[in-house]
Amino acid sequence: MSQLPTRRLGASGPDVSVICLGGWPIGGGMGAIDEKQAIGVVHAALDHGVNFIDTAEGYRNSEEIIGKALVGRRDRVFLATKLSGDHSASHIRTAVENSLRALRTDHIDLYQIHHPKQQWPIAETMAHFLRLKEESKIGWIGVSNFSVEQLLEAAAYGEIVSAQPQYSMIFRGAEQELFPYCREHEIGTMIYGVMVRGLLSGKYSASHRFAAEDDRASHPSLTPAVRTAAVELCNRLTKWAEERGHSMIELAIAWTLANAAVTTAICGAKTPEQVAEHCRAGRWDLQDEEKAEIDRQIKGCSPGI
Repeated sequence: MSQLPTRRLGASGPDVSVICLGGWPIGGGMGAIDEKQAIGVVHAALDHGVNFIDTAEGYRNSEEIIGKALVGRRDRVFLATKLSGDHSASHIRTAVENSLRALRTDHIDLYQIHHPKQQWPIAETMAHFLRLKEESKIGWIGVSNFSVEQLLEAAAYGEIVSAQPQYSMIFRGAEQELFPYCREHEIGTMIYGVMVRGLLSGKYSASHRFAAEDDRASHPSLTPAVRTAAVELCNRLTKWAEERGHSMIELAIAWTLANAAVTTAICGAKTPEQVAEHCRAGRWDLQDEEKAEIDRQIKGCSPGI
């Protein structure tokens, strides 16, 4: 099996695989999943060349699953997690200790602020993160869901190696300001929502109702306009992908990776087979003329988000 391509994460970070295993689904975010199966997903990712795993304090028991899966294999991955709760000094300390314990490691390679929270000054939050770095509990610092303005403010207090924005064929807002800024200042981008939480798989109708235990049942981003656009995109592009020996899922991922501003695409999975599909996408190098053709198909059915 060929290795996954890698890209440098920011100016000072390591080379990471273009596919990053996202920990939300194996924590039960898309419905219940058997622990053995969830651990098998992590092992499959390693077997397919993934060397980057991203999770979060807020992803239910995802950190515990990953910790169990990485016993004896911790040195094979660049491990990232996020502070999801409040930014008080006491919570940050508790959160990082809990994450270290759950992940069964003595250090977190990349520790990220999951969301900006204006009630806690970013200067204080960064000071706490820098202290954790001095203690060698964390390696690099990243941010998630930050605007360029918020990123600038955080970077004034310490190096930010990565930003984690939402980006897909439908949600393209990062192209406007964040991607150009990150490229200019050598900040890595680890994008999420690549498959619009599964809607670009072609498996769901615009009116599909997710089970109550699935976080997507009430997710604010899955509006009727987004659902309709996803179905239309699948109708337009599935055959195009299949004619080239790929699935719609692979196309959705490969299209994002064709953007030079993207370092890695975070792809969650619930089965080893899904992991294999995502990694095939990571090896699919879309040519400029192919991307132009896809962009023409996207135009007119995106809600413009």
